[in-house]
Amino acid sequence: MEDASYNAESIQVLEGLQAVRKRPGMYIGSTDTRGLHHIVYEVVDNSIDEVMGGFCNHIDISINQDGSVTVVDNGRGIPTGLVPKYERPAVEMVLTVLHAGGKFDRKSYKVSGGLHGVGLSVVNALSEWLEVHVHRDNKEYFLRCERGIVTVPLREIGPAEGSGTTVTFMPDSEIFETTQFEYDTLAEKFKDLAYLNKTATITFKEVNSGKQDHFHFEGGIVEFVEDLNRNKTKLHEKPIYLTSEKDSIIVELAMQYTDGYAENIYSFVNNINTAEGGTHMVGLRSALTRAMNDYAKTNNFLKGGMESLSGDDVREGMTAILSIKIPEPQFEGQTKTKLGNSEVKGIVDSLVFEKLVEFLLENPKVASVCIERAILAAQAREAARKARDLTRRKGVLESAALPGKLADCSERDPAKSEIYIVEGNSAGGSAKMGRNREFQAILPLRGKILNVEKARLDKILKNQEVRNLITALGANIGPDCDATKARYHRVIIMTDADVDGAHIRTLLLTLFYRYMRPMIDSGFIYIAQPPLFKVSRGNKEVYVYDDAELAVIMEQMGRNVGLQRYKGLGEMNPKQLWETTMDPETRTLKRVTVEDAMKADEMFTVLMGDEVEPRREFIMSHADEVENLDI
Repeated sequence: MEDASYNAESIQVLEGLQAVRKRPGMYIGSTDTRGLHHIVYEVVDNSIDEVMGGFCNHIDISINQDGSVTVVDNGRGIPTGLVPKYERPAVEMVLTVLHAGGKFDRKSYKVSGGLHGVGLSVVNALSEWLEVHVHRDNKEYFLRCERGIVTVPLREIGPAEGSGTTVTFMPDSEIFETTQFEYDTLAEKFKDLAYLNKTATITFKEVNSGKQDHFHFEGGIVEFVEDLNRNKTKLHEKPIYLTSEKDSIIVELAMQYTDGYAENIYSFVNNINTAEGGTHMVGLRSALTRAMNDYAKTNNFLKGGMESLSGDDVREGMTAILSIKIPEPQFEGQTKTKLGNSEVKGIVDSLVFEKLVEFLLENPKVASVCIERAILAAQAREAARKARDLTRRKGVLESAALPGKLADCSERDPAKSEIYIVEGNSAGGSAKMGRNREFQAILPLRGKILNVEKARLDKILKNQEVRNLITALGANIGPDCDATKARYHRVIIMTDADVDGAHIRTLLLTLFYRYMRPMIDSGFIYIAQPPLFKVSRGNKEVYVYDDAELAVIMEQMGRNVGLQRYKGLGEMNPKQLWETTMDPETRTLKRVTVEDAMKADEMFTVLMGDEVEPRREFIMSHADEVENLDI
């Protein structure tokens, strides 16, 4: 029972870094894998700030044998002298005091990603131990902390050549749900940083696995765009590159059109991926639309009653990297995913507009390709609008005319409702019989839906299976997709555990990613995990979900066991399907997230796009990972 008294004695003051350990999510977002990786980024970002200042060109990162991480740079080295007001070494204060750092004025760092002064101190607070070696003034200094508390005070340990900082830390297992780093996730981040900072060389290795990478890109964000488009058909050979500066704000843009239909624009502020956009993205979109329309009207590209190109038309098929460097960015939250500086909108708008107009005038062939690409998009948009209008008149997209194949649930609160998208009528029949009708709806699909990676919205809307799905979900599609209008807050893809099932699952995920992205961003899309095997002995039956678990179960149950492999959901009766895959108490669901939009885009392009060679290379490189193959 809670204490009813509330007085002065109830007030707690968390000293030092206790607040960070008490509420780590406030500082790093979460304590799962994402938060674990975030503390690595905090350390590396400090080295990158030295790169942006022109003081560093090498960063070496390693995951050590014991699971700790080391980050080495050849920057200036964290200051070791005493801070006058506090009579404590500067490096000690950076590690142990929140909001202590050299980035609050513009003297030490003109541009920086870590302006809150909480990066290293937060890493220190959330580490079992942390050690710093600093090379400055031909001397090497050492300091050690444990769970945020200094255990070995700063001391000089010998002479040193050059300058720089080495930080080694062990994530605290008392804080994090896992302390196992994902090499590929970290490598992608460091690769992006190397693209954004063409003067930097970043090396990364994992001692135990032997994996290592070396990143250095003299072409900068132009190479970044070329890498993103390497498996796509480009409409002009080289990316368009624009750069300019105003009021100490540096704007860089690289962009290239492909024959795809998706828009892939990624923005960075002081090297930080602003996944939620912000004022710089508003300015960019405005500039792109104005510049393209100006050129199209001036050169008589718009004909047949077409008055102007929309922003969606201009950005269709575009891959772009926007990188801005700004002295005092205002981010929303410590994880910095959205920029809020109001003045940046106008600056990005004016600079990009001016430079893009200049480029189009000087490169009429490329300009013609870009404009004609946007005009085709506009024509398709109009066709899609007519198709949507037609389907609405027919009642296809209205909730009053739900698909006949949909077995709806009685619950009307979307937050309490879920829908299973099921492969085939056989599995659909079992699912309908086995479900809880109160909150579970079933929509069987007939065969494979359209590959939307190769189709525009007007063609997609003509596909009956896609229309059934759109109507059942109620959230609409394309620019009109609104997750707040979804009829279910759990959309569960349930397919067979074979090659065809995997293909159908990929087709559905491509549809959601390309045309119903708000449903993924809202956390509404899931993948069911049906069992692969049933092991039985006498009256005992055990359902098994992977080969590793099967080996353990077979050893435990001994001899004379029956083994059934489920190739299809239709092989299970309604009771089995409920117990293994649909019962909220016992089932396993995987929520679909887009942790890295660039990697997701690449994967859908490889698996579902027109280019055969990248798909062949993917299959060959992953062939040894296949455990069950239906032929």
